[in-house]
Amino acid sequence: MSEKKNAIFTICLLAAILLLFTAADLVNKERVYSETENRLLAKKPEFSRESLLSGEFGEQYETYVSDQFISRDKWVEIKTRTDILLQKKDINGVYLGADDYLIEQHLPENYTEQAEQEKTEALKRLVDEWDAQVMLVPTADNILTDKLPAYAEYYDETRLLERVRESVGEDHYIDVYQALWEHREEELYYRTDHHWTTLGAYYGYKAWQEETGQIVRDYDLQKMTTVSDDFQGTLHARVPVVDTRDEIRVLPMAAGRIQVTYDGQTKRDTLFEEKYLSTKNQYGYFLDDNHGVTEIRTSYFWGGTLLVIKDSYANSLIPLLVPHYSKIYVVDPRYYRGSLPALLESLEPEQGMDVLVLYNCIHFLEEFRY
Repeated sequence: MSEKKNAIFTICLLAAILLLFTAADLVNKERVYSETENRLLAKKPEFSRESLLSGEFGEQYETYVSDQFISRDKWVEIKTRTDILLQKKDINGVYLGADDYLIEQHLPENYTEQAEQEKTEALKRLVDEWDAQVMLVPTADNILTDKLPAYAEYYDETRLLERVRESVGEDHYIDVYQALWEHREEELYYRTDHHWTTLGAYYGYKAWQEETGQIVRDYDLQKMTTVSDDFQGTLHARVPVVDTRDEIRVLPMAAGRIQVTYDGQTKRDTLFEEKYLSTKNQYGYFLDDNHGVTEIRTSYFWGGTLLVIKDSYANSLIPLLVPHYSKIYVVDPRYYRGSLPALLESLEPEQGMDVLVLYNCIHFLEEFRY
């Protein structure tokens, strides 16, 4: 009899807890954006008979409930602290590395040779049509291997890089891997974010100079200035209990006038937006975060036009390219949904233009299109 009462009590307690959280979720205001995770949250999916039968509605609703669950940030923090106490080497797809590094996890089984082949073929078409240069940047797990936990798995990006080099040819391939590997003891990547630092971007810029034969412009690394010393990036959002903070530093810009137009509307006279430094998304300081099409006009006398097809790794490197051109177009295919070949044709001036493809290796496999 006692066991039966205990069972009934347990069932009633669980039902009450579920009812309480359900009621709380019903009155909880739907959030659009997570400042902690620096991403848009799922919206409530529209119901239809077709989506229900296909299973699409169930999947979307599960994502919606997970994103909008009441006090979600606090529950994530509790789970993270528990995982750390259990001495897990990775949490939410992030390795807990040496020297306070959080390193994004990229498991080998998620990046197949077929995916490499498909993206490389698309890249080859672009290179052949536009005589483009290609810079694929290795992620931190491939350069900071000594910071990874013991026996940590990671996708070896050298396989992809060698495939790309052979496909597009030496004259079109910029070897930034070697440039970063030679300086791997320096702070090339943020400790709490998946991007490379301005110093990492500088070594990428030097590799671009050497490969393209551009007029050498030497930046004085000693004159880098710190614009923020409390940056906690996208990886900190996944492991929000770590208190590590990064510095965002910039190199001095050459003198000259700049006009930046974002998506054909917003016009600015700077490549740097200080408003982001008071938000969670401080990396948005470079080029006003991400836009479909950005046009940069400069007063530099070098002349010429450059078009960059990119992910967000390019945002901290593009300021270093500005003195080499009078006009730079920046296209992010994640935010530009039209035809890229048609866009390139519409932007090309009569005298032609240089084209640069600049992604990190993972984003290239996951997001590049042409």
